[in-house]
Amino acid sequence: MRDIAVFSGSAHPQLAAEICAQLGAALNPVRIQRFANDCLEVQLQANCREHDVFLIQPIVPPVQEHLVELFLMLDAARGASAARITVVMPHYAYARSDKKDAPRISIGGRLMADLLTTAGANRVLAMTLHSPQVHGFFSVPVDQLHALRELAAHFQGHDLSNTVVVSPDLGNAKPASAFARMLGVPVAAGAKQRFADDKVTITAIIGEVAGRDIIVLDDEIAKGSTLIELMDRLREREARSIRIACTHGLFADDALRRLGDQPDVEEIVCTNTVPLANGTTHPKLTVLSVAPLLAEAIRRIHNGESVSALFHDA
Repeated sequence: MRDIAVFSGSAHPQLAAEICAQLGAALNPVRIQRFANDCLEVQLQANCREHDVFLIQPIVPPVQEHLVELFLMLDAARGASAARITVVMPHYAYARSDKKDAPRISIGGRLMADLLTTAGANRVLAMTLHSPQVHGFFSVPVDQLHALRELAAHFQGHDLSNTVVVSPDLGNAKPASAFARMLGVPVAAGAKQRFADDKVTITAIIGEVAGRDIIVLDDEIAKGSTLIELMDRLREREARSIRIACTHGLFADDALRRLGDQPDVEEIVCTNTVPLANGTTHPKLTVLSVAPLLAEAIRRIHNGESVSALFHDA
């Protein structure tokens, strides 16, 4: 079997180190330098020839910087005669650019997928892409994991006898339903309209939430505008308590504080697919690690084993 070689860009080295610890593999060094003209240069500082190479790089702010790093790492691995190159991308920021919903705009999610393939990616390992069609933007095999099991295991320690899982919108209703099945509780969903990046309106909530303990499930939290709007609607319907769960906790523009300071929010739970910006934290925040899940997926890909058992139930 080919040797494995794992590298990480600068986006989330802590997660990469944790994955390698779980995998029992070395995290090989990468030299990234910037020239006087602001161009980046990347050097993979370990042998790649005929190796099974895994490049760990979530696409997080500064998004364009980390994308170019990843393109250059791919090109370096391909130029070094890697046998296969797998991009391990716990968060794909451009997945939100997944449709043409206004004239003369680009579908960035598809374009970046094309560029990753052009740069040398033979395979992609991702977590919780924003919508189902993003999977189809890639012309190479994609294994998409989810963190529903990790999130469900956390909440199974709570009293769930009066709990309802609520999806902020109908587009997220399928994973919310799968999450509710794992917990053995009902599901509800908001009817959302988005007018701008930070302007949304939820006109109705489909399902019974009055007097119930709510777990709001979303794929990612950026500015938190949708959740603030949803919580207003839940209060109007006299929900008893609110917990928030998501895979990607970006928490831009002080979103973590604005959500955590809501008096009826008891807990905010996310995973470590993205680093918390500038050491952001809050007493109500719990961060779950997905490093064991990603390490197991990498092991299975390397050994030629099925990855589907890790995400088949959602």
